[in-house]
Amino acid sequence: MHDLKSNLTTNMTEWPPERRIFPVTGIELRVMDGPHPYCVSEQNAISANWAEEIAANPALYDGRMLLPRAIGIENGRIRGESHIVPFSAFLLWRKTRPVDLALHLFGLPVIVSSDGAVIAIRMGKHTSNPGRVYCAAGSLDPEDIRDGICDMDGNMAREVLEETGVALADAESVSDFHALHDRGVITVLRVYRFAETADELIMRIGRHIAEDPEPEIDEALAIRRAEPGLHAYLPFMPPILDWALNGGR
Repeated sequence: MHDLKSNLTTNMTEWPPERRIFPVTGIELRVMDGPHPYCVSEQNAISANWAEEIAANPALYDGRMLLPRAIGIENGRIRGESHIVPFSAFLLWRKTRPVDLALHLFGLPVIVSSDGAVIAIRMGKHTSNPGRVYCAAGSLDPEDIRDGICDMDGNMAREVLEETGVALADAESVSDFHALHDRGVITVLRVYRFAETADELIMRIGRHIAEDPEPEIDEALAIRRAEPGLHAYLPFMPPILDWALNGGR
């Protein structure tokens, strides 16, 4: 952990335009000691919103995750400072998007089959993104911290294995990091190309869902066309699909 005074900001005006994918030379997201300033200033609002959230979806769990307070980019390298926060704090931030107080960064592994499909998942009704379609992924959490810094590759591998049963280490090739941002959410992605066809990967994931006593996902989908309205995508998915299905590496 670190207790350094931040020299970063939440100002993203010097970043590439929103929803444009750009190469990233590295990611360094440090975990700071102490509470996130956003949690301190919005404590009452976070509690009130959480009461509303669990009333609507009692299956939600207020676990711990990482929420950056400041992120910068220089020569293609993303640097940031983050705090461990309750999931309830993120749910309020996601709803209100006060990007002057906090930002969100997460890793998105884009699995591509040997026959050129992007493998996505549909989230279960009991999750915080019910029915939404995106590549298997999850927020950074304390399990992903290594020597005070977030392990992006470790997070991607863990989330995909937990949700789908697929090991990213089995990929034939892995792209460099890329990213895009949209209203304070930074998506860091890598393309993982597998020797298996889309049907084979879908079958493997289907078996995992059937064997998982508490699956997070309802089904896996093979996406072959970058049509924004094809599924109930989260906002970052259409530009990523367009890029990945047209040879993004």
